[in-house]
Amino acid sequence: MSTVNGPVREGCEDAAQHRIDALERSFGPLDDDTNPLGGRALLEADAAGETLPAAERVLDAYGLNAEFVPAPLGGRLRRMDVLGRLLRPVFRRDASLGFAYGLNCFFAATPVWTAGTDAQRAKVARLLLDGHRIAVARHGVAHGNDFVRDEFTATVRPDGSLVVSGSKTGIANASRARGLVVFARTGTRGGGRSHTVLLLDREELPPGSVEDLGRRATTGMRSTEFGGLRITDCPVPASAVLGRIGDGYELSLRSSLVIRGVIPSIVLAGADTALRTVAAFAARRRADGRSSLDVQHVRDVLTGAFLDLLLIDCLALVSTRALHLLPKQLSAYAAAAAYLAPKLVAESMDEMSAVLGELTFAKEGAYGVFQKQLRDLPVTSLGHAGSAGRQVSILPQLPFFARHTWFMDPEAPPGLFRLHEDLPPLDLSAPAILGDGDRLAATLVAGSDLLEETPVAGGADNGTLRFLARTLTAELGRLRKAFAEVPQNDRTALSSPHSLALADRYTLVLAAAACLGVWREQRSAADGDPFLADPAWPSAALYRLCRRLGLPLPDRPVAAERRVLDEALARLRGRRSYDLYGSPLA
Repeated sequence: MSTVNGPVREGCEDAAQHRIDALERSFGPLDDDTNPLGGRALLEADAAGETLPAAERVLDAYGLNAEFVPAPLGGRLRRMDVLGRLLRPVFRRDASLGFAYGLNCFFAATPVWTAGTDAQRAKVARLLLDGHRIAVARHGVAHGNDFVRDEFTATVRPDGSLVVSGSKTGIANASRARGLVVFARTGTRGGGRSHTVLLLDREELPPGSVEDLGRRATTGMRSTEFGGLRITDCPVPASAVLGRIGDGYELSLRSSLVIRGVIPSIVLAGADTALRTVAAFAARRRADGRSSLDVQHVRDVLTGAFLDLLLIDCLALVSTRALHLLPKQLSAYAAAAAYLAPKLVAESMDEMSAVLGELTFAKEGAYGVFQKQLRDLPVTSLGHAGSAGRQVSILPQLPFFARHTWFMDPEAPPGLFRLHEDLPPLDLSAPAILGDGDRLAATLVAGSDLLEETPVAGGADNGTLRFLARTLTAELGRLRKAFAEVPQNDRTALSSPHSLALADRYTLVLAAAACLGVWREQRSAADGDPFLADPAWPSAALYRLCRRLGLPLPDRPVAAERRVLDEALARLRGRRSYDLYGSPLA
């Protein structure tokens, strides 16, 4: 067995953790200027707009593409939560490297895993396992952050074959990809079945039919090639169609259910590095023996940023494990996680920028890494679809939840919140576009009831946690009342600013539910993390959520926040990650 997979049973938690740790160690310390894969080298490559060749060789040796291929097809993809965790060592260092080398290949391959034939899946698996790249060219409706609204068209011939023409800019890895997943217009404009998805292999297309266009410069993720392609009168066989003619829009929605689940992990990873950079700055002692940590506002910023990362990881855990455990309810959770994670990180980055002051603008050295993350994170989080699209995809489900599921559904299974427990086999065709229930919200209600009935032993913040859980449950009740009055198919009402604001509040309520679920399972786990089993962090996290929502607040949980800050500083000194796992860093 390879050194990546290690001498343990493949597919179990030990094997997953072994792969994650091996990838982390292979890069070496980010803060070591003598490390050829460290921050200094990555910043130099970023300034030149190039991917660091030595870093790509590390991923080649690791076989990162195998992580994007389902295990039945010869890859290592068995658990979506593991995939999210495994991407973090890469994205903590360089979003361009993580996205351009591999994650974009996963985005491109997902429609194939979701709706491809056995032959199409086998073909894409072989391309990835052989080290090739795959690019995706989406259409404007599904890809709201396109540079321009150009597109491909495909004319269907009587024999079922097609002729593809057109151009598209802003395609990641355009010139480096051998495989192409193309969303091409085959119907009339505005129709729900106006687009078809095609799987193309550039080496099998007629010479000269595909032309590489110029690369577009970007402010963030400078090392990623966002280029263009022009296809001219290119014949492709009927076997290139993924699904059926006209399935493009539906296939885009189904693929997004899978893709959105990993967005929080990659956003979290970049913010992890940003927080570590600012924490190191704040902890640095000056000549007079003082530090920025003597300032209450600085302590508050570090505490809040760490809490936001924990909340994001709770949502990341739920949205990936739901793919295995609650595929019919995944839609709202994945969209909420992908919507809320970039929003929370953007706010935290603004607050941390104020702590760094003018060092925020450093382009090299220890603080140049923060500047790079500040530029990269917006591009990373919008790589598939904008936040508005994620928010809008939640809204049609909320009137149904209000009438039929909230305060009626059973709570989510415990496995949804367990960090290391194995999961049922992955079936990427199982998720439903619209959820049939909301058992995560039910976990908030059940957790609140449990705290009322059985006070937590130990800790000064138990009353605070009970109050906050009850307050957030009452907020869910107000959301139920508001959405129960909205006709389920009333698009005008659902797209109003009022409804969008309510959907935003719903995502914060879900974050609270996920947080309580994770905390409760850590308390009952025989080998639970002492910090995660402590009521301090959920008390501080739920207080932060209630403050964002403008809800009634108890006295500030000062002791809980101090415990969270102590953990953040301990992880800084102990070189451990700022997520639920506290993984060792190189």
